[in-house]
Amino acid sequence: MSEKHDPIITLRISRAVQENPSVKTIYFDYPLKAKPGQFVMLWVPGIGEKPMSISFCDGKSFGVSVSAVGEFSKAAIKLKAGDLAGFRGPFGTHFTLGKEKTLLLVSGGCGCAPLAFLADEALKRGKKVFYMQGAKTRDLLFFTERMKKAGAEVAVSTDDGSAGSRGFATDLLKSALQKNKSGKICTCGPEIMMKKVVEISDGSKIPCELSLERYMKCGIGVCGQCSVDPLGIRMCTEGPVIKKELVKKISEFGKYRRDASGRRVPI
Repeated sequence: MSEKHDPIITLRISRAVQENPSVKTIYFDYPLKAKPGQFVMLWVPGIGEKPMSISFCDGKSFGVSVSAVGEFSKAAIKLKAGDLAGFRGPFGTHFTLGKEKTLLLVSGGCGCAPLAFLADEALKRGKKVFYMQGAKTRDLLFFTERMKKAGAEVAVSTDDGSAGSRGFATDLLKSALQKNKSGKICTCGPEIMMKKVVEISDGSKIPCELSLERYMKCGIGVCGQCSVDPLGIRMCTEGPVIKKELVKKISEFGKYRRDASGRRVPI
């Protein structure tokens, strides 16, 4: 635990972009030293704070993408440029970029947030990036144009077939693997999707890293709220990004998670 991360840094929001009907990216002009996959604890005055994945960071400014789900996030997406908000961080582990020449990124829902940041960094290093995103319908997609402009090869799927191919992000991964049998898979999104990604990774004998979301209260490993069964590791410090070899030791993966009270909630 590092005390230098504890104080909340309060700033005025530099800009806010509505990505789709339920997702907004909030930007701060602040030189955050973050790596893809890490998160900040976003603070909304009068409401509280919640962990948010960093979806953009260039050393001069950074952004977090918020999906309207609960009380906090519904308040957060009402924020606009000029409003005051705060953050602590960055926290947690991050995706790694090694000698692999190709990255296969598989996202669903707001899972595209940390993967977009990762894609930006990988492309800067000259790596080939297959960026795959699944959504229920066309209106829920976001960051796809940003990824195309950055230089990634983009493929999308929707449950209803309104954009891209009809099906799931895992179908896109299978197709991408037919073109490229090497590299590394990185994934973030619904847990059922990620469980299937791990299985596909095993079948293809390709390394895989994933971002595992759990209820985080403190963000610095003190409260233990985000510990997972049976290992007891904390997703805010030993995670959220972990290798598939570790996630396969987590018995709750793909089955349940715990809510704020510690009660098991089936996935």
